[in-house]
Amino acid sequence: MKISGFTFTRNAVEFYYPVKESILSILPVCDEFIVVVGNGWDNTLEVVKSIKSGKIKIIKTIWDESLFDKGKIHAQQSNIALDNCAGDWCFYLQSDEVVHEDDLPIIQEKLKRYKDVLEVEGLLFDYLHFYGDYNRYQWSHRWYKHEVRVVRNRIGARSCGDAQGFRKENGKKLKVVRAEAKIFHYGWVRPPSAMKKKMKNFQMHYLGREKVKEKFKDESHFDLMDIERLPVYKETHPKVMEERIKSKDWQTPKPSDRKKFREDKLRNRILTFLENRVFHRPLFTSHNYLLLKERKL
Repeated sequence: MKISGFTFTRNAVEFYYPVKESILSILPVCDEFIVVVGNGWDNTLEVVKSIKSGKIKIIKTIWDESLFDKGKIHAQQSNIALDNCAGDWCFYLQSDEVVHEDDLPIIQEKLKRYKDVLEVEGLLFDYLHFYGDYNRYQWSHRWYKHEVRVVRNRIGARSCGDAQGFRKENGKKLKVVRAEAKIFHYGWVRPPSAMKKKMKNFQMHYLGREKVKEKFKDESHFDLMDIERLPVYKETHPKVMEERIKSKDWQTPKPSDRKKFREDKLRNRILTFLENRVFHRPLFTSHNYLLLKERKL
């Protein structure tokens, strides 16, 4: 069984993406790792090259600004990486996603178990969305709780939309089983100045340059919701994140206007309570996958 890792990245240093930690977190279980590095203005390419492993294969790309619409550029870059994977399974991480070392044996076992069960086309992971700092995480109804991050190769799987998930070329959903492992998502943990710059750049991939110029005239920090109301994370982070976490040297800013956050709307608060305290599953949400029952093999 061969496992390919793959990702895409661009300006990861400028916008405080833990791309090196992300790659290192799953590199031990991968036979190769495809990294698509877009044309940027920082030293992201050098950071990727600093990972001393013969498994790393770098592909340089030029981003097509005609795809700066609803995040299509992200899916296009992800698919370039996926198309260069040679493994039986393809393990995808975005450059702000990290896997805990304790979960690697669990993931390997699942992939071995289902290697020849062709009905199973991927693995579904649970998500921890850290927010503001490394001690708090989102659990609102509005934040996705699961996503596919391993897909079977050569079945026509494509990164879709803005690269959050996958579908087949014919539009059909992937049939998946639970990985019983977590993705640690650090996309909302940055110094306040980096968060504002990141949001401005990120929105450009959805709205285009001109609309973003108008939307982000104010250069103040990016507002966060009141993190004191969020659950406290009491377990361990992946070891590859230890140095980054220790180096945190900023204070999380308080929001200037909490009424603006949709998490505070009564409907979302009720749904969040029901999902996390009663049903223990997402309610009234759509998915890019079909979840299969586990089978004994």
